[in-house]
Amino acid sequence: MIRQTVARVDLEAIAANIATLRVLLDEEETPPGIIAVVKANAYGHGAVTVAQRLEQAGVDMLACADIEEGIELRKAGVTKPILVFGALSLSDLDGVFDFDLTPTVSTPTAAEAVEQAGAARNAVIGCHLKIDTGMNRLGFRHDNLDRTMPAIAASRHLRVDAVYTHFACSDNPESESFDLQRVRFEQALAALDRYDIKPKVRHAANSGAVLRDRRTWYDFIRPGLLLYGIVPPPLGSTLPFTPALSLTSRVVAVKGLRAGEGVGYGLRYTPDSPREVAVVPAGYADGLDTRLANIGVALVRGRRATIVGSVCMDMIMLDVTGFGVQTGDEVVLIGRQGDDEVSAREVAGTVGTIPWEIVCRLGARIARSYERG
Repeated sequence: MIRQTVARVDLEAIAANIATLRVLLDEEETPPGIIAVVKANAYGHGAVTVAQRLEQAGVDMLACADIEEGIELRKAGVTKPILVFGALSLSDLDGVFDFDLTPTVSTPTAAEAVEQAGAARNAVIGCHLKIDTGMNRLGFRHDNLDRTMPAIAASRHLRVDAVYTHFACSDNPESESFDLQRVRFEQALAALDRYDIKPKVRHAANSGAVLRDRRTWYDFIRPGLLLYGIVPPPLGSTLPFTPALSLTSRVVAVKGLRAGEGVGYGLRYTPDSPREVAVVPAGYADGLDTRLANIGVALVRGRRATIVGSVCMDMIMLDVTGFGVQTGDEVVLIGRQGDDEVSAREVAGTVGTIPWEIVCRLGARIARSYERG
């Protein structure tokens, strides 16, 4: 039996988004390279298949959250360099060596762990050094380098190939921290020379920074959301980024409601006139946000239908009064139908969250169907 709720991923849209980025980058005399971010199952799009297409599209490097994600890509045959963003202090570092992954060193403990692992193998491991310029998550503090960098410089089995930082507010034009972090990063880059740490590569720009400030592009950019055709809100762009993912289902039942009858758990939708409701086999177990109840929409027969009642574990109900809906009709939860579109960005705005969450949370039981064009 085939489940009716399917996430369709257009691989050529992802390739086209890379091409769009390249057109932008080529405006520079020395265009930066591209580190394509495929962490969290490629933002819900399917890490292995997406990474393989990105590799064909000629990105310079891929980036994932942890060693396990990197190993999955290597086992699938991905050969491009793979950067591991996450903390390594408590990780099994065998995967870094056995699967040729590039670790991020972001804490003294991580540096020590990688150094010891390299010494045990009599090997030198290339890493990317992360500087915390104000996000206060992972990274060596920008204002404490005199204390932390001498040990990095003295390491015999650790080679700093690149240095990077991460912006906390690149998608917030009102925040002053974005430019402050850029200045701090450049000060840190200058300071590294004092410790004889001379990385060849610098990178900082996530998707928001790519669109906002060319000064943050450095040697590589690190697009995530833009790869998948979503512009980080509230930013806008005139560039032709194409959403790669659509989420569709089918109507499995159509029911009539009498005035005053309720729908779903808690009977949270009780119309005062007769209505027609379509039942769709997609719910919060598939990643739909429960806050979509009574405010979210889906497309049926080219029209917007409101999600009514509660979002159940496996089902939602749509008010399709007057649509002429029948069992088997396509329902678009994310994507385009006819002349209308419900984007991941719109869904996120409806429930007060971010589009990263909308696409990343799509459930494992939803089949991914890959298309080219």
